[in-house]
Amino acid sequence: MREERSHSIEEAQEEEEEVQEEEEEVQQQKGMQQQRRGGDAEIRCGKEEPAARIHRSDPPLRDRLPEHISRHGGAEILPEPEAGLRGPGRVWFWIRGRADEPLDEEGKVSASFQKKVQSKIKDLLQQMEEGLKTADPHDFSTYTGWTGIALLYLQLHRCSQESSHLQRALDYVKRTLRTLNGRKVSFLCGDAGPLAVGAVVHHKLRNTEESRDCLDRLVLLQSSVLSDSDLSDELLYGRAGFLFALLYVNREMGEHTVEESTITQVVSAILDSGKSLSQDQKKTERCPLLYEWHRKQYLGAAHGLTGIFYMLLQPGARVPADVLSEFVRPSIDYVRHKKFRSGNFPSSLSNESDRLVQWCHGSPGVIHTLLMAHQVFQEDKYLKEASDCSEVIWQRGFLRKGYGLCHGTAGNGFVFLSLYRRTKERKHLFRACKFAEWCLDYGTHGCRIPDRPYSLFEGMAGTVYFLSELENPEASCFPAFEL
Repeated sequence: MREERSHSIEEAQEEEEEVQEEEEEVQQQKGMQQQRRGGDAEIRCGKEEPAARIHRSDPPLRDRLPEHISRHGGAEILPEPEAGLRGPGRVWFWIRGRADEPLDEEGKVSASFQKKVQSKIKDLLQQMEEGLKTADPHDFSTYTGWTGIALLYLQLHRCSQESSHLQRALDYVKRTLRTLNGRKVSFLCGDAGPLAVGAVVHHKLRNTEESRDCLDRLVLLQSSVLSDSDLSDELLYGRAGFLFALLYVNREMGEHTVEESTITQVVSAILDSGKSLSQDQKKTERCPLLYEWHRKQYLGAAHGLTGIFYMLLQPGARVPADVLSEFVRPSIDYVRHKKFRSGNFPSSLSNESDRLVQWCHGSPGVIHTLLMAHQVFQEDKYLKEASDCSEVIWQRGFLRKGYGLCHGTAGNGFVFLSLYRRTKERKHLFRACKFAEWCLDYGTHGCRIPDRPYSLFEGMAGTVYFLSELENPEASCFPAFEL
């Protein structure tokens, strides 16, 4: 089974996009610094109050914070970004805070902030539904098509228990199941996504026969996944993406809905592929599992090593403990050692540019795998590194590429929800809310308009999904990725 577009075309498009992204990244960081920190006198972000400016040699900084900032614990100490604002030999720090912080006294999302979020969700849903009237009727994918919208309405039903949301999910599922083409097998971009979501939606509606039909068709895809030598292993198009579909069904419908033997065979194929390339590249000692997509060894969540490792670390994947220790853990450590000083990661092993800070390429995707490694191996180094690497997202993660999940602000905001879920540290929830606050001003930052502006991974649906997770951040979950 071959992917729809030729490798050469996708590679050319990717190189063109990387050049464009690099140019935009430089302009973006200048714009973000100015917008978030203001000018020489004060910082304003939304309704923020003017910030205090304190020299690092002054008495303890927290002792100098305004009382309301100290009380709410919402202060952030940020290094002065512009060298031109520094006096000779003096480095200043900005203290940023608000009287109406998004967290309440108990460190939870405040009722007033929740009200703003819910109001914005309703507004964006109306815009999304109107915009979808002109969307591609043949795009059934989770990534940019109708299955992604169905997944959003499943999420809204989970949050609200409103039957209308589940019915809306069914409407979109029916549309997707009429347009499957059998050319791709992953959850995000292939038939596995519509079939898995269809099985779950029908299951929740107690449509047993329809749910079973979707499930049977999903499992039948396994033969292509195992036999196609041209199929990649990454998440977006490959075997890891099919593995997610199987694990997702088991999470939503019951642990043994998909037989363990079916999952084990897919996992074995992924492991064998990684071992084979590692041997070919003579990297078995350093990185015993190595993968590539279009002849490039990516590191990020979408096309790269960390997305594959994240799936192999899932308890439902049933990877034996000795295999995890001998193959997966040293491969994750190999990726860790590729980290830039900033806390970010390169997009691929052949790329030395520290510029992309987004879920698909860069620190945001890698952090999810580090958190999973901490859960599986119980080694504090993974949690510490995940927290340390999140600093680059806080500094550079408000993106002008858009508000979506794959390469947008909402996708970066999910990192802080995941960190909060693991650590319960209010700092991470505060930062997640700040990313949400940015999304509340949807469309006002001069962001690039994506090709599919209402879709789950590129556009508005993904932003709504992220905002909806603030209602219960302890149970948040990055769609089509976290389990």
